[in-house]
Amino acid sequence: MPDSKPSWFQIFKSVAASAFGVQSDKNRQQDFAHHSALPFLLVGVLFVVLFVVSLILLVNSLV
Repeated sequence: MPDSKPSWFQIFKSVAASAFGVQSDKNRQQDFAHHSALPFLLVGVLFVVLFVVSLILLVNSLV
């Protein structure tokens, strides 16, 4: 299955799991088996930006 491209949902799920430290070894190996890291990098950057913005909005709403 390493030759098939992962869906955007699979990429997001993998990025979210690894961001919170719960990525399984099997999934990590599948992620590294793909030829291009670009989709994972793009989704990862977007995930971090959205996470930081949501934290800022949450803190500002509590103040």
